[in-house]
Amino acid sequence: MKVIFTQNLGQACRDDELPLSELLARADALTLHVPLTPTSRNMIDSKALEAMKATAVLINTGRGALVDPVALAEALRAGTISGAAIDVLEMEPPSPDHPLLAHDIPNLLCTPHVAWASEKAQATLASRLEVLVRNALQ
Repeated sequence: MKVIFTQNLGQACRDDELPLSELLARADALTLHVPLTPTSRNMIDSKALEAMKATAVLINTGRGALVDPVALAEALRAGTISGAAIDVLEMEPPSPDHPLLAHDIPNLLCTPHVAWASEKAQATLASRLEVLVRNALQ
């Protein structure tokens, strides 16, 4: 497996980075680890989805608003990309009519914002909390 990544939106690429357009065209799996900013909102829109391989999958555990939900639902139904897994939505809890909660999108895995909840993540969180409390009490 080869890991590729892109620049911060709006910034020039470093030697080890690809322009977003090239990354979209080459990636077999696209995972989003991006803060939500005005430039990253809906960074994965219909144009970005159309630039991806038909065999690609999209994974978003970052922020819900990074992906246009209507565009993603349409792309999944049309087979523009092969699948997606999302752990975040722009508004949580979502409305019952949220486009990504439709029952006719079998190539979508939607989890209830629990990607952070692994045993290791919880242990790390508890450890950091302990350090913060000790520092505050000293």
